[in-house]
Amino acid sequence: MRIFTFMRPLYRSNLDTMNIPAIKSAVASSLVFLFLLSGCVSQNEVATIDNRLSELEVRNAETRKKDAALKNNMQSREGEEQALRRQVAALRQQVVALNEEIRVITGRIEAIEFSMGRQKQKDAENDGNRQARLGQLEASARTNDERIGRIEQYLNFETSKPAAPTEKTAAKIVPVSKAPQDFAEDEIYRQAKQAFDQGNSDSARKKFNELIERYPKSERADNAQFWIGEIYYREKWYEKAILEYQKVIENYPKGNKVPASLLKQGFAFLNLGDKANSRLILQELIKKYPKTNEAKIAKDKLKNLK
Repeated sequence: MRIFTFMRPLYRSNLDTMNIPAIKSAVASSLVFLFLLSGCVSQNEVATIDNRLSELEVRNAETRKKDAALKNNMQSREGEEQALRRQVAALRQQVVALNEEIRVITGRIEAIEFSMGRQKQKDAENDGNRQARLGQLEASARTNDERIGRIEQYLNFETSKPAAPTEKTAAKIVPVSKAPQDFAEDEIYRQAKQAFDQGNSDSARKKFNELIERYPKSERADNAQFWIGEIYYREKWYEKAILEYQKVIENYPKGNKVPASLLKQGFAFLNLGDKANSRLILQELIKKYPKTNEAKIAKDKLKNLK
């Protein structure tokens, strides 16, 4: 028993090192040694040693399982860390690409802003030029209106504003009662001529046509037809103007607008580049109405017509 007691620390030392094969070898050697020395070993002590060895084997197996689980967990975490590193690297590349795209877009925006600034400057300059041109056109329009007024006065054309009576004519004016039809006729003609003088061609044309349709035998019918031709002439629709002037010549041959219609027909053909017809019509005007102002204008025009 003393020998067994002496050997127990050796067993404990080997058991604590968790080296099971070495422990078994040591135990077997000890048992043989004890058997040889003492000749007998207690069965209880052998059973105790076997139980102890079994417990150690179980603990060793559990420890190995835990160690394997830890290794697997570490490997899994290493895989996750590598995946995270790859994701971070990809995100960094995306950030670099986005920064480059932002730089390009910023450059484009700056270029567009510069171009818009240049365009605004050009627009401002063009606006100034347009305003100057508009002023010139307005001045030219006023000059043309004055010239047209002088020509109308020279040709004895009517205007929408009646002349103020002088002292001599005022004494000769005698009130004359008019029928309701005359008042309506005069009002339509006045509205039409006023619209013409104001440059409202559509309204004037409509009113002149209304007067001709409602009062075809009116003393103002030939004038209304002539002004319709003037509207087309002013719109530079010379072909249509020639046809409207021809209606004056054919429908109102004894009216006072025939010479003016012939003159404007000659001008319309000239504007169309038809000098031959223009010359023939002006010559016809001079032949039929030699003492009219229109004939004088036609003569001057023929001198310059080659």
